[in-house]
Amino acid sequence: MLKQNLQLKLSQKLSPQQIQLMKLIQLPTLAFEQRLKEELVENPALESGKEETNEADDFQDNSDEFDEFDNEHIDTDDINIDDYLSDDEIPDYKLKSNNYSDDDDDTFMPIEAQISFHQSLIEQLNTFILTDEQRIIAEFLIGSMDDMGYIRRDIQDIVDDMAFTQGIYASEEQVQQILENIIHELEPSGVGARDLQECLSLQLQSKTPNESIDLAKDIIENQFEAFTKKHYDKLLQKYNVTQSQLRKAIDEIEKLNPKPGGSFSGSSRAIEHIIPDFTVKVDDGEIELLLNSRNAPELHVSKDYQEMLQTYKETNQKSSAQKDAVQFIKQKLDGAKWFIDAIKQRQETLFVTMSAIIEYQKEYFLDGDETKIRPMILKDIADMVGLDISTISRVANSKYVDTPYGTKLIKEFFSEAMMNDQGEEVSTIEIKKILQNIIEDEDKQKPLPDDKLAEMLKEKGYPIARRTVAKYREQLDIPVARMRKKI
Repeated sequence: MLKQNLQLKLSQKLSPQQIQLMKLIQLPTLAFEQRLKEELVENPALESGKEETNEADDFQDNSDEFDEFDNEHIDTDDINIDDYLSDDEIPDYKLKSNNYSDDDDDTFMPIEAQISFHQSLIEQLNTFILTDEQRIIAEFLIGSMDDMGYIRRDIQDIVDDMAFTQGIYASEEQVQQILENIIHELEPSGVGARDLQECLSLQLQSKTPNESIDLAKDIIENQFEAFTKKHYDKLLQKYNVTQSQLRKAIDEIEKLNPKPGGSFSGSSRAIEHIIPDFTVKVDDGEIELLLNSRNAPELHVSKDYQEMLQTYKETNQKSSAQKDAVQFIKQKLDGAKWFIDAIKQRQETLFVTMSAIIEYQKEYFLDGDETKIRPMILKDIADMVGLDISTISRVANSKYVDTPYGTKLIKEFFSEAMMNDQGEEVSTIEIKKILQNIIEDEDKQKPLPDDKLAEMLKEKGYPIARRTVAKYREQLDIPVARMRKKI
């Protein structure tokens, strides 16, 4: 018996151009600038800067000069040359932001040329009198450090590695001696340590001894576990000191750097500069949104490429090579026109999305009070601007806005809704801010556990569970009560 079924399947496939547009929208300012540079190199038909205009060179499609060519086609493709010569058909997307004047120049922050952390340590070896073998061992130890300044390999592994790679056969005692007498004397203090305890101990040894420093040394060397777990009562009993004396010793420890290599000013790691994509200004109750001019470059189609088509059009007998050249020119002009249009669409998408966010969060943008941030999800903004949720997500996840209250990642304005005791929807951002304020004002000698924090939030009208308090506290990078305790 035959059965007939009717199946309807709805599918949507994005074109390569749509995929490229989505990628452009997602790029933050610096990455977008790099992508723009790459496109200018790859497509000679695309040019940046102000377009030079000359009436004699303008190819206006306002005469019948080329009408007889409209019906002529290239065998490989139907190309209407006038489509590429007419200024009317080429969008004048110079894309200059209206928020900046013609006199504004693009400025960029110079980055000082710096030597690396490891190179600095190697240069310090010049202050020691070393044999060739000692220097090789010292340099090998420096090379074995991670970026935080720690040597996390066993001495025996280092000895074996030197023998295989450098042909240096040293004993563990020799390497240990160079580590202790040379590497541990380098700056910043604490480099070459095998663990945090040794790192802190090395830094304390370099300080001028006094009562607090001596107590701090003893605590790190002999009571490190009690210190890390903040068992202050045990330390008071162990050393028979007053709370004031213990507090001074702990203050000295807290001044130390647990990552001596990480804070080195000459670190070779790339310095990340956040360049806001938007600027929000508030003047007399009016909010003004500006798009960073770096996101609105001046682009135009090359006149030279248009002139090539003009020459081809005026040629009576067209060779196969000329037709191949026109096909190439057509592809490049198509690409240039598409890219210019894509940049304009990117620009408009960024602006309408941020405008909608500002409208939705108007109370916050007027005075910067984070407790006034409304619950907002991607769908809320997508419905306002008529764009897909994925597009809003691409804008929110990678873009920054410079506000009078600091530079913010746009996705930080999105949050879920919770109900307060009045039955009103409030943002989780509001609850986190209040939780943060409670913890900042707590007695640091008796920090509040999560269940007590939940009780206090409930008293303020936010009935949330203890486990939710713990989740919000972790999202705020706030440690548990025991780790917040101070003597």
